[in-house]
Amino acid sequence: MSQDFQQNIFNHLKKKANINPNEVMNVAKAMQNANFSDEKTVRDLVRHLAAMANKPLSQQKEDRIVKMITEKGDQLDQQTLQQFFKN
Repeated sequence: MSQDFQQNIFNHLKKKANINPNEVMNVAKAMQNANFSDEKTVRDLVRHLAAMANKPLSQQKEDRIVKMITEKGDQLDQQTLQQFFKN
């Protein structure tokens, strides 16, 4: 992940979701060797991030995010990730 891409994501998280970038880094480090094709792993991460942001997450939206991550894996790009933060 490029430094600019990473900084853009952190800035977006801080501005829109009020998530401290250090918290995100802690989660990222913990998930560094995680299997993102594993639904339980991804679902746990999504729930954790939603809780960090103190944002409600409907079951439907959680399912959509989990499906996208488990299916696309390392093919996710910045535009796709930003779609998660809309609405």
